[in-house]
Amino acid sequence: MKKSDFYFDLPERLIAQHPLAQRDASRLLVLDRTDGSVSHRQFRDLMEYVQPGDCMVFNNSRVIPARLMGHAVGHTTPIEVLLLTDKGDGLWECLTRPGKKTRAGVELTFGDGLLTATVESVQPDGNRLIRFHYDGVFLEILDRLGVMPLPPYIKERLDDPERYQTVYARTPGSAAAPTAGLHFTPALLDALTQKGVRLAFVTLHVGLGTFRPVKEEELADHVMHAEYYSMDEQTAQCINETRAAGGKIWAVGTTASRTLETIADERGHVRAQSGWTDIFIYPGYRFKVVDHLLTNFHLPESTLMMLISAFASREMVMEAYRQAIAAEYRFFSFGDAMLLY
Repeated sequence: MKKSDFYFDLPERLIAQHPLAQRDASRLLVLDRTDGSVSHRQFRDLMEYVQPGDCMVFNNSRVIPARLMGHAVGHTTPIEVLLLTDKGDGLWECLTRPGKKTRAGVELTFGDGLLTATVESVQPDGNRLIRFHYDGVFLEILDRLGVMPLPPYIKERLDDPERYQTVYARTPGSAAAPTAGLHFTPALLDALTQKGVRLAFVTLHVGLGTFRPVKEEELADHVMHAEYYSMDEQTAQCINETRAAGGKIWAVGTTASRTLETIADERGHVRAQSGWTDIFIYPGYRFKVVDHLLTNFHLPESTLMMLISAFASREMVMEAYRQAIAAEYRFFSFGDAMLLY
């Protein structure tokens, strides 16, 4: 398949610039994968679709204030650094701007020297490997110096940074939020539990892999950027027991889907493990463990569009998006939700 197969025109006015006052007040477009029919609901109506004995899997990664502003030692030109992937021992894979100011060997400083860094190498894709030097706890320093890295299509200021976190975010490490989960409230999670739905959590630190533009026209030529994932024994047991009992597995977001499909064997069985995934899911892929997928509305020609088109079909998804645009759903991170059921 080709990248252009997933293009659609999106009016700029439909790109949500801020979250709704109530997380679960968003709209919910339901796409029935059996016949392609579309229903227009509210997010709270999700309770009508999930059944006792189902297992709903969430990505509990927490967004870190990953955007740093500094400059090269001895210079004053501002340099922006976006932390992408923690390589350990203070080494991070980063995006930098302007790139020409961050050649290998350049020394950087942030916050009047509270944090310093050395550019160790330039990767073939243009990313930088940067070693940070500091005293104390790195995440605490980030809290003081860093800024929440909102996507570039969000132009308005976010008054409350917690609105770009899910209410169940626990494990710091993402450069972007797993946005399908932004619609959930503690009350809704409690209601799911009361109904007999089992809640389970995986971690996938969202980095460049999820959002990197597809440059190649042929999908088979695109290479995903690897992202770190983890599943504990409790979640693995919940998923396996649910499937054995005939319940359905719900993936909250494309990141949870990619984690589950990375771990599952051909029988849909999962086990506790952690590692790096560069799985690229596009039409032709056969899902092994995910039965229902809850997600937001995605950018044209993105890997996320390709994933949901593998879960339903490209024709069904493109028609559902046509209807969503006609009905003026809100798109992208702070937008409305879509259930592929």
